[in-house]
Amino acid sequence: MEHNTEFLKLLENDSRLTADQLAVMLDKEVGDIKKMITKYEKDGVILGYKTLVDWDKTDREYVTALIELKVAPQRDRGFDKVAEKIYNYPEVQSLYLMSGSFDLAVFIEGRTMKEVAYFVAQKLAPMEYIVSTSTHFVLRKYKDKGVVYGPCEVDERGLI
Repeated sequence: MEHNTEFLKLLENDSRLTADQLAVMLDKEVGDIKKMITKYEKDGVILGYKTLVDWDKTDREYVTALIELKVAPQRDRGFDKVAEKIYNYPEVQSLYLMSGSFDLAVFIEGRTMKEVAYFVAQKLAPMEYIVSTSTHFVLRKYKDKGVVYGPCEVDERGLI
């Protein structure tokens, strides 16, 4: 099956689109759209459906961090075995193999900076094949997954 890029981009931008809406937008039959969705899900092209939440507008306390890792690649496995150990931690939101001055980029979430620091010090840094780590805390999201985040609410009472 040839991948329908336009179809996939539409779903990626708004996973709430119904098969009926997609059929009209792409000038296809609803049954064909449903078959495409089923096939893409089965083949692992569509991996899931997510809602993008601006957690800064809620009372949830959390911190996001980017951790750069330098890794000694393993013979015959490269970075795959190390990556597999890392992405199995529930704190890990994203993991990327990178070019440049570090090998892996890990995005994690924790309740506090201390919790993130503990994760890095106790779980990542001692891991076999990890040569070094560098942690960067996200201070504010301006755009994520193509979505621009609105301005943070400011309590005007404290401003002079």
